[in-house]
Amino acid sequence: MIRFRFVLTPLGRVAPWGDEDRSLHWFGLTDGWYWIELAGHELLRHMQEAPGQTPYVDYYLARLWEDPIELTPAVLEAVPADLLDFVAADPDSWEPVESDAASTAAVWHGGHTLDLGYLRQPPRIRAWRTVRDDLDVVTVTWRNDDDGDVRFTAPPSGQVVIPSESFLAAVRRFHHDLMTAMGRRIRALERTGAPNGIPLDLEQLRAEHADRMTWLARALRDAPETDWTAVRAGVTELHQGVAVQE
Repeated sequence: MIRFRFVLTPLGRVAPWGDEDRSLHWFGLTDGWYWIELAGHELLRHMQEAPGQTPYVDYYLARLWEDPIELTPAVLEAVPADLLDFVAADPDSWEPVESDAASTAAVWHGGHTLDLGYLRQPPRIRAWRTVRDDLDVVTVTWRNDDDGDVRFTAPPSGQVVIPSESFLAAVRRFHHDLMTAMGRRIRALERTGAPNGIPLDLEQLRAEHADRMTWLARALRDAPETDWTAVRAGVTELHQGVAVQE
């Protein structure tokens, strides 16, 4: 129902970082392309396909991997029923307000958005959890803003509701798959050395990989403790367009 997909660039084609002092490191070695399968759609797949090029986002997997890890604890915190309309709302619908309360609500809302700001004309992908009675689901929404040049194959906007356990399982699987692939990549470099004689600190690379393998478990232990009273106060201000005086 949801899955993070990727392909790593072959080692011999991974470009080193730097101009004169060129080097390779863990982040740079995650060069590849990726997309998100969601209920029959392929998010992050470009409409235009240049001959010989992948239609998917071509960037470092580390970014797509880091951002869901940061996002997941916020997504798994169930949203109170009276805030469901707000979390689903477009920030463009809010009235401009400068206050601590409004900022708290806006930051909480933004914490449910997958950070794709490093892409040109990025889709806006958001997710939040609803728990009531025997229902426990995550709502995933997306919006593609077509600028006439960068276009994606998924519909301009959409919403899919999936079991919460499916969302977490997809993040766990992505983490496992990337860590496994990078482990194989590191072992290959230990046998052959870096391609084209590019400097590579293998000891540091192994240490960073071992650390990154713990990131998801650490993030899931760090559950947010949202001050719902503060969020509600900010929501009121954003809807009214004025700061509420205490």
